[in-house]
Amino acid sequence: MAEGHPHAAAEAFDAIGADYETAFAGSAAHHASLDRLLERLPPRGRVLDVGSGTGRPTARTLAAAGHEVLGIDVSPVMVELASARVPEASFRCADIREVPLEGESFDAVCVYFSLLQMSRDEQRSLVRRLTAALRPGGHLVLATVPLDVEGVSTVFMGQEVRVNSFGPEAFRALATGAGLTVVHEDGTVFTPSHPGAVPEPHLFLDCRR
Repeated sequence: MAEGHPHAAAEAFDAIGADYETAFAGSAAHHASLDRLLERLPPRGRVLDVGSGTGRPTARTLAAAGHEVLGIDVSPVMVELASARVPEASFRCADIREVPLEGESFDAVCVYFSLLQMSRDEQRSLVRRLTAALRPGGHLVLATVPLDVEGVSTVFMGQEVRVNSFGPEAFRALATGAGLTVVHEDGTVFTPSHPGAVPEPHLFLDCRR
């Protein structure tokens, strides 16, 4: 979704496919984030997973705990993989920027690293829309690579992508500016299990509407 072109991310992640899960499945911080969310969700909560990828670990963990999960991903390959891996959840191939969202309809929204190929303005707009889709008291989990970069071309898992992100303070401001309260923050460094991977900073924000 780089530079307003919805198919750029689809092409990149179609090519990456299941290798993404292999590279990032070992993130202890991601699993800890899900554990915290599970502690806060009501029974049989309704959860939106934005950029659901292969469905693991996010959708699988939440669905296994009895929650109703809808995953949205722009990559047809990822949606096919997720549907096979996590049949107890629902997945839809779509650009989240174009998906109508009913107000106050979800108990939680997960956004794990799926903002990075949107422009900064698109990220702000989307987080506001996702906040409005939360029921009062609902939870929104945001995770990103907290670097102050805009329109930077880089190679990610063999695919050229264009990245936009915020530094930690600006990312927190993105959340609070959308009407969220940050209730927990976890900053860590993670090295993906992928040839040539280097350590990268990760920032997880647990937020409440």
